[in-house]
Amino acid sequence: MATSGTASTFRPSVSASSRLTHLRSSPPFKVPNFTPLPSSRSHSFSVSCTIAKDPTFLMAEAEKTKAAGSDPTLWKRPDSFGRFGKFGGKYVPETLMHALSELETAFYSLATDDDFQRELAGILKDYVGRESPLYFAERLTEHYRRENGEGPLIYLKREDLNHTGAHKINNAVAQALLAKRLGKRRIIAETGAGQHGVATATVCARFGLQCIIYMGAQDMERQALNVFRMRLLGAEVRGVHSGTATLKDATSEAIRDWVTNVETTHYILGSVAGPHPYPMMVRDFHAVIGKETRRQAMEKWGGKPDVLVACVGGGSNAMGLFHEFVDDTEVRMIGVEAAGFGLDSGKHAATLTKGDVGVLHGAMSYLLQDDDGQIIEPHSISAGLDYPGVGPEHSFLKDMGRAEYYSVTDEEALEAFKRVSRLEGIIPALETSHALAHLEKLCPTLPDGARVVLNFSGRGDKDVQTAIKYLEV
Repeated sequence: MATSGTASTFRPSVSASSRLTHLRSSPPFKVPNFTPLPSSRSHSFSVSCTIAKDPTFLMAEAEKTKAAGSDPTLWKRPDSFGRFGKFGGKYVPETLMHALSELETAFYSLATDDDFQRELAGILKDYVGRESPLYFAERLTEHYRRENGEGPLIYLKREDLNHTGAHKINNAVAQALLAKRLGKRRIIAETGAGQHGVATATVCARFGLQCIIYMGAQDMERQALNVFRMRLLGAEVRGVHSGTATLKDATSEAIRDWVTNVETTHYILGSVAGPHPYPMMVRDFHAVIGKETRRQAMEKWGGKPDVLVACVGGGSNAMGLFHEFVDDTEVRMIGVEAAGFGLDSGKHAATLTKGDVGVLHGAMSYLLQDDDGQIIEPHSISAGLDYPGVGPEHSFLKDMGRAEYYSVTDEEALEAFKRVSRLEGIIPALETSHALAHLEKLCPTLPDGARVVLNFSGRGDKDVQTAIKYLEV
């Protein structure tokens, strides 16, 4: 662990029982009835499957979860197959299996490579600007103080102060360095809100790598500022018009590209989703958020946070904060999804609240799907939360009861966007605004002096044009 003022790097925990030198996590799997992804000779790409509603199968899966036990220190996150309980795995064409195995081997190798760790720590400190502050939100705290003077204390983990304005740069920097070690100089990525695309374009400019970003045409329109930023940084931005023209479709198109160009290309996946080792790897590259939070909390008040709060789309910023505290069962972990127009409207992106288990983009997790296993179009005012799936570890934490997941509507998020801007002088991203909006429901239930750490995952410059359409200021 780095000392104060020094950027922490990722260090997978070693498990003597594993064949690999391995992280404090590992994956598992088995599922009937799914549509396999195509071979590299095919340009069609099936992204989802429906899990059989067979009672025997469902009972067997429930027993697997129960067998994991209630002690998080005994959980494998993931196991040697890349699964978190029944979630995760590698549902990909044979073409990608070698690349994924190569990536996993390189990841474990670099975890113990002192030269790589020093280079990554130096870039996180001097280029990204870590560590990010743990800021006491005095006026927001006062806003939630009850009439008797009691209330929680609210702290913001300021990932918005990172270079490029969000948490996404942590993962992008580390994966770019990893790609260089693999000898792959062509980089592809998907993006929704544009923050991951900007982070990827930024690190590619920094390291002299070719960069291609896939982005849904609808997202390109509502995130025009970030499209310009990516192009200014030298990236080629390819619009995706298929399907709903949002993040799901951009991810599918990026995977198509990777299947075709796997020998020369590294895919910097931007969330804790996709096939193993991505959920584990992206989480561990973002785990610096939770490590810093633990140390900063100890320095500020001599203990741990009582509650952690983060927005959840794919779930990378939330896992970056949660991972460090999963074993600390006294610390509540709360993820906030996008309820869009409302959970009963059919226009939302609340995957963990309303979804069913299925396979999307190479991994088993909760999905928004119909009875035939077809993906239901999600909706959120936030482009970064407008995704019909979620990272498999979030699905595992939900089923194990270790993390809680709630949802917030577009209207509630917009009100939080305005409220925090005026109370704290910090304009939040619309994604972050969902987590901030949940404080309205959470804070009245908390005891006096409870310390809440909310991951302020990004700044809202990119969302001003969207907010203008809805807010009167």
